[in-house]
Amino acid sequence: MKIIPFLLLLLGLTAFAPKPKLTTTKLSSGLSVGVPVGFTALPDDGIAVKYPSPRKPLAVYSNPSGRVDFSVAVRPTTFESFDYGVLMKIYKSSIQRLYTKVDFLKEDIRTVNGRDFMYFEFVSTVTDTRRNTQLAPIKRYQAVQYAIQGQQLYVFTFVAPAEEQAQWQPTAQAVLSAIAMK
Repeated sequence: MKIIPFLLLLLGLTAFAPKPKLTTTKLSSGLSVGVPVGFTALPDDGIAVKYPSPRKPLAVYSNPSGRVDFSVAVRPTTFESFDYGVLMKIYKSSIQRLYTKVDFLKEDIRTVNGRDFMYFEFVSTVTDTRRNTQLAPIKRYQAVQYAIQGQQLYVFTFVAPAEEQAQWQPTAQAVLSAIAMK
């Protein structure tokens, strides 16, 4: 019974927590995002080192320590006018295949600035099982939003160390709620 007043007090204190400060950044015609104040855009060579891929992200913003990133990627897709409910299952499965373990915190279809997005929030774990060495698993807190426009899939990803989830979760939610696509 003593826990209820404590929870009410905690809820009351967090309800008035300051919202993360974001800077609106236009990435292309019809696409703007909110970037946390203090984050800087990685140059192309920085993106290539941190995100080696034949298809580099459209933009990557990193905090001063380089441990927390917000990235925007655009990929071609054949799911032009597909049901997001069905796609949620496909993307959830692909997320699970990428990591050794995934603990989903939230998954839903949400509307941001008049556009529907598929939203996943999770903690991923990668364990190196190929070697005999005892490397510590890598755990990351991630919030990812997907949207399809025409024949393009837009992927918005916020990544932070799992041990810093409580600190970065409000920022991730604010960033993913500040996306404007026309």
